[in-house]
Amino acid sequence: MRNELEARPARPPVLRRAAAGLVLIAVAALAIHIVIGLVVTVFWIALVVAAVVAVVWALKTIIW
Repeated sequence: MRNELEARPARPPVLRRAAAGLVLIAVAALAIHIVIGLVVTVFWIALVVAAVVAVVWALKTIIW
């Protein structure tokens, strides 16, 4: 009699494990890329807002 547990291999095949590892690496790289992009976007938005505030302050100081 064969048991269900004996019929299955102990580990997935090497190519399947390698493919799974590559998928994990690709997803991690994509996630890091997205996070870095968000951080850079927030930085540029803050920089533009600071520049606009500086221009408004300078105009207010000179004109009023």
